[in-house]
Amino acid sequence: MQDQNTPWAERTVEVPPQRRPGGDPGGAGGDGAEIFQRGVAQVGRATAPTETFTAPHEPTGTGWPDAAGPGWSDGRAAAPRQPISYHLAQLRRGGEWSVLGGLFAFVCWGIWAISARGNLVSPVLTFLLTLLVGVGLFALCRVIGRVVLERQLGRVRRTARAAHMVAGAYLIAVGFAYLRQTEWVVSAWNWITGWF
Repeated sequence: MQDQNTPWAERTVEVPPQRRPGGDPGGAGGDGAEIFQRGVAQVGRATAPTETFTAPHEPTGTGWPDAAGPGWSDGRAAAPRQPISYHLAQLRRGGEWSVLGGLFAFVCWGIWAISARGNLVSPVLTFLLTLLVGVGLFALCRVIGRVVLERQLGRVRRTARAAHMVAGAYLIAVGFAYLRQTEWVVSAWNWITGWF
């Protein structure tokens, strides 16, 4: 057994070339041509020092988007930039849900504000804050949709319908909250449900 500290090239066994008795069937060497054995490599020592070679960097088009051109980190080409009018038209699609929720919240807020019979400054600020939260919820849904649908799943969004539906549902829920704070609406509701 050889010593384990000996370099690998020193531990290999050199096999002398073998001659085929009947000649080479390939016809390259005639009688007595040398053949190679499978799995045995001839190992020699390098006589000349090896040269170091450094290839110049060539951009491949993958990686982070930069000034050279848009692209995704996984090599996909980015979609061409669309004009502002395209994005505005995309935001309008599905807007009927937000309008419906906003109208319902406004009517319910009006019932609540008139029933309070006081100064309208505080109810107006409350309604404006409610609308601002609805706009923020819409924007959050759009950002989540962009990250999940467009970047992760590679889908193209053509409308803002889902974000409008979420914002509309929020505004309808706020409208019901305004109605629950109105005394005569709650008593009328209890009277109606008492019949059933």
